[in-house]
Amino acid sequence: MYVTPEQIQSAGKANVETLLAVANTQFAVFEKLANIQAGAMKSAFEDSIANTRALLGAKDVQEFVSLQSTFAQPALEKAIAYSKSVYEVTTEANAEFSKVAERRVAEWNENFVTLLDKVSKNAPAGSDVAVAAVKSMLAAANSAYDNLTKVTKQATEIAEANVAAATETVKGLAKAKKAA
Repeated sequence: MYVTPEQIQSAGKANVETLLAVANTQFAVFEKLANIQAGAMKSAFEDSIANTRALLGAKDVQEFVSLQSTFAQPALEKAIAYSKSVYEVTTEANAEFSKVAERRVAEWNENFVTLLDKVSKNAPAGSDVAVAAVKSMLAAANSAYDNLTKVTKQATEIAEANVAAATETVKGLAKAKKAA
């Protein structure tokens, strides 16, 4: 059993394509995060200018203190929106990286099983037990990987639900405080 130049070329091409997919995903994530960050910084700068102008226009101490307390609510809402945006981008990135990893694992498994089949055809008599054991170990590893993937997805869903609940709680508290 020999490895042909075409097989080496095919494997190299698959690896390069995987690296390019990961690089594209990383670039997209960095771009989204940079846009979120730039928007947050611009908004914070504009808010600070508007708030400073409002404070400078205050006629007395009571109005000054009243203005300061009104600035906290929008800032809190913007901080929540910023955190949620960053969380969404990182969750998307994690999903994309998981897809790439799953594809590579599936390709590796398929190639490995094909290789085992070829080796078992040319193997000496009595080696069927060893090949079956390797296939069994591979199946167990795949099963463990699938279970880990399922648990990770469930944990991600729980985390997303907790983030949504926390966001709603903070918004509810902010509205209640504003109403009071």
